[in-house]
Amino acid sequence: MGLERPVKGSNMCSQLNSRQLVEESLNTRYTDSIREALGQIHSNFVITDPCLLDHPIVYASQGFLKMSGYSTEEVIGRNVRFLQGPDTDRRTILKIREAIREEIPCQVSILNYKKSGTAFWNLFHLAPVFSEEDGRVIHFVGVQTPISKYSRSSVSNNVSCSRPNNCPTFVENRFFNRNTSSVIYFGSCRRELSRNFSVDLGHNGLYNSLAEEDNAGSEEESTYEAKESDKQKASAAANCILVVLTQFSKHTGKTVSDKRSNSADLIRVAPISSSLSIALNRIHQSFVLADPHLPDMPIVHASNLFLQLTGYSRDEVLGRNCRFLQGRDTDKAAVAQIRQSIVAEHCCTVRILNYRKDNSSFWNLLHTAPVRNASGKVAFYVGVHLDVTGIDEEEPQGTGLSPHMKQLGAVGAVRVAVRGLHGFDSR
Repeated sequence: MGLERPVKGSNMCSQLNSRQLVEESLNTRYTDSIREALGQIHSNFVITDPCLLDHPIVYASQGFLKMSGYSTEEVIGRNVRFLQGPDTDRRTILKIREAIREEIPCQVSILNYKKSGTAFWNLFHLAPVFSEEDGRVIHFVGVQTPISKYSRSSVSNNVSCSRPNNCPTFVENRFFNRNTSSVIYFGSCRRELSRNFSVDLGHNGLYNSLAEEDNAGSEEESTYEAKESDKQKASAAANCILVVLTQFSKHTGKTVSDKRSNSADLIRVAPISSSLSIALNRIHQSFVLADPHLPDMPIVHASNLFLQLTGYSRDEVLGRNCRFLQGRDTDKAAVAQIRQSIVAEHCCTVRILNYRKDNSSFWNLLHTAPVRNASGKVAFYVGVHLDVTGIDEEEPQGTGLSPHMKQLGAVGAVRVAVRGLHGFDSR
C-alpha cells in the first residue's frame, strides 16, 4: 500500500485502485441513475472530487468534451490543469484560488486551451457541493461557457465571488498543460492547495506558474467579458446540477447540498477543515488521523491507501474509532500497549493482527504518534498502517530504509501538513 516491498505490477494495481476510487466517487453517494440524469443537462461542466488525490474529475458532460476536444478517457481521473495555457492570466488564477480556499462560489472570465491548442475565452463558474452529514465539501461543479470576442474589459474586473450563504456561483477554470498527463481540478477547493503547491504540481503545474511573478507583466492585460445573460445562464446551469445531485443523493441517505450545514452536531463529526483534508490527501501513505478530544477518539481523516488496504469506504471509516480493525485473534496485549501510549502521549509501534472489511486478516505494522499544537498540547493522533504479512519489517528495502523508518517519514509529513495550515507545532 505504498510502503510495502515493491512487487511486479504494483504500479498497475495502483492505477486500477485510483480509477476505482474515481468511479466510486459518484456511485457510493448517488443512485445508479445519476450519470443518466446528469447527461440530460445540456451544459458544459465537470464534477470533481477534492477528497481524492490530485482532485480529479469524476464526471464530464458531453458538452464539455465537445468544447474542449478531449475524450472521456482523457478527462476522467485527471486534474483540470490541462486547460491552462501560456497566456492564462495569473491574477485571475489567484482570485480563483482564493475562492477555492474559502470554499465559496466564484465566476470568472479566463483564457483556456482546447486539446488542439486553440485558445478560447471561457466564462468559468465554480460551485462547491457540501455533505449534509458532516459539512465537508465533497465535490466541486465547474460550468464552462465559451465567450465570443465582442467585448474587452480589465482583468481586474472579470471576477465575482460570493459567500456560501449566497446563491451558488460557479468558477469554472480549466488549465491546459500539454506537458502533463494528469489533470487537477483547478486548485482543489482547499487552503492546502493554495500553499506548498510547488511540491505537488511540479515544474509544469498551475501553482508554480503563479509563483513566477517576474513574468506577470509580460502577459496581455485584457480579457473578454461575458454578457450578463451568459453569467445568469451559467449560474442557472450550476444550480440545476446541484439540484440533480441533491435529489439523487437523498435515495442513498448521503444527502448533499449547495450550502454548508451550521449544525453543531455536524461540526463535531468533521472537526478538521477541508483545507487540512486536502493537504493530507497529498501524502501518499496509508494512515488515519484521529481526534482525542472527541468522544471515543474518532477518525477524522483516512488516506486513500488506508481505504485500499482495509477495503472500507471513507464514509464507513470517518467518525469511528480505529478498533473496528480488530478481530477475534488480535493480541489484547498489543491493544493495551497502544492505549497506554495514548494515555502517556507517547509514540508507539506494534505488530498487530488486523482485519479487512472482507474479514481477511493481515499483519499490520502500526505506528501511532501525537501531533501537538503550538502550545505543546496534543491536537491529533496519527496512525500509519503497513501490511507486513510475510515481510521482515526490519529488513532494509530499495531505498535502504526499513518500513518503520518510512512510517516515521509519513508521520513527519502529516505533522508538517497540520503545522503549515493551522500553526501547529510538529513536536
